[in-house]
Amino acid sequence: MGVMLSYLLSRLKYLKLLGQNYKLSQSNSTASKDKDEKSTTSHLSASLKNNLDLFRESLGNNYDVVIREFTINLPKQVDAALLYLTGMTDPKIVNDSILKPLMFESQLDKTTLASKLDIIEIIRTTMLSVGEVSKSNSINDLVDNCMAGTSILLVDGCPEALLIMTADWKARSVDEPKTESVVRGPREGFIENILTNTTLLRRKIKNPDLILETMKIGQRTKTSVCIAYIKGLANPSLIEEIKRRLNNIKTDSILESGYIEQFIEDAPFSIFSTVGNTEKPDSVAAKILEGRAAIFVDGTPFVLTVPLLLFENFQSAEDYYSRPYFVSFIRLIRFMAYLISILAPATYVALTTYHQELIPTPLLFSMASAQEGVPFPAIVEAVGMGVVFEILREAGVRLPRPVGQAVSIVGALVIGQSAVTAGLIGAPMVIVVALTAVASFVVPAQTDSGGILRIVFVTLAGFSGGFGIIIGLIGLFIHLTSLRSFGTPFLSPIAPLSAADLKDSFIRAPLWAMITRPSFMGSEDTQRKDFRLKPSPPSEKESQSE
Repeated sequence: MGVMLSYLLSRLKYLKLLGQNYKLSQSNSTASKDKDEKSTTSHLSASLKNNLDLFRESLGNNYDVVIREFTINLPKQVDAALLYLTGMTDPKIVNDSILKPLMFESQLDKTTLASKLDIIEIIRTTMLSVGEVSKSNSINDLVDNCMAGTSILLVDGCPEALLIMTADWKARSVDEPKTESVVRGPREGFIENILTNTTLLRRKIKNPDLILETMKIGQRTKTSVCIAYIKGLANPSLIEEIKRRLNNIKTDSILESGYIEQFIEDAPFSIFSTVGNTEKPDSVAAKILEGRAAIFVDGTPFVLTVPLLLFENFQSAEDYYSRPYFVSFIRLIRFMAYLISILAPATYVALTTYHQELIPTPLLFSMASAQEGVPFPAIVEAVGMGVVFEILREAGVRLPRPVGQAVSIVGALVIGQSAVTAGLIGAPMVIVVALTAVASFVVPAQTDSGGILRIVFVTLAGFSGGFGIIIGLIGLFIHLTSLRSFGTPFLSPIAPLSAADLKDSFIRAPLWAMITRPSFMGSEDTQRKDFRLKPSPPSEKESQSE
């Protein structure tokens, strides 16, 4: 009884503590909300001094914040100030296109000054030689733009400020992406600058129907996110769903597109990703032209695409630049390699442990002699070698490239040979693990899921043999058929079956045969090619006329 009373008292104390924490979090949330509402409702006044005090309070004592106070040379001198971040603005634009015209090259006459326009509008229309200039009176809006590299011009007596686009920061040049190498096709890849990335997309799709809608996500980072789609091709319900999921993201920071992916995916507990990512502009352009949408995130070269299908993981941008026969063969190789990467160790464990009668007798004798003296069962060998392989792979990725390659190659050779010599594992297991490792790199997009499935199938094979593998495959297919990517079945066009869309699944039909867009995208414009595009030699009459 005493133990029960002590337990009840401890639970009551715990519930009381939870209630206190909940009230504290609610009060903090209310205070933060009130603070945000206060900041969003703050506006500029007509006093330059008061406005500068507001900005100094908002921006803090940062060494890179420049507040340049000066006088505009009008017939009546007017005090002004220019605010900008010294590392995120182009000094040439600031000096030659803003400060110099305002301070030394005023061309205003009495007629202009006597017009009905206020002085801030006169400066915007007649004195600044910068392409993008706008007005705002919200302190919150002005501070956010200043943090993004925009210069803010304040003028005494004006309750509005000018937002002058002067953003310019160092970025790496456009080069070939390291994760998606191709033999034939464009070699350019996205970089960390969102403006450069959207420009690369514009170069591929020179169409006014290509829509780029931007928003800010992250209460502290204010990361720029852009949704790209073609009006008239993308399903409007898809675009609305993307906007809804993005607007529901309430977080402090967005530092990479992986943050966005984990907030908007359909199945967060699945090992399969339902949001695609790529570094290649041509891949993004091709997906958008099918009716999909792309999500650009500032600060990363990886662009998200939705919806994503399972078959896209086995496709490459290079598939559409080569002849269809060899491409179809390579796609079948990719599917086979993925199955090998997840089933080869499990099959070996099942055969050697439960189904020796399925192995040819000469091969069985050879495997038995190789396994003689090995103290561990096959399942322990498979799991152990799988863990060692993952350790070597991770070491090769994290170390500097020259050292990482040496560690991966030498480590695999030394550890494998030493383990076989010492009798810890058998030579057949080393061959199976090596084949599995090579096959796993054929489909890079499924490396993560392949590693987990490999362990699962090995465990099932170790306990139930071939029956366990069959049960695992059935469960895997059930899970895949249950997945959706923004409402689109993950296994399309297999489940549900769409015969017309099978032209770009296991095989790739000739381009002239893929006349319609995938039906499961729900595109408003289903036809993407004209009929009768199949090439053919000229007829005899045409040859004679020539």
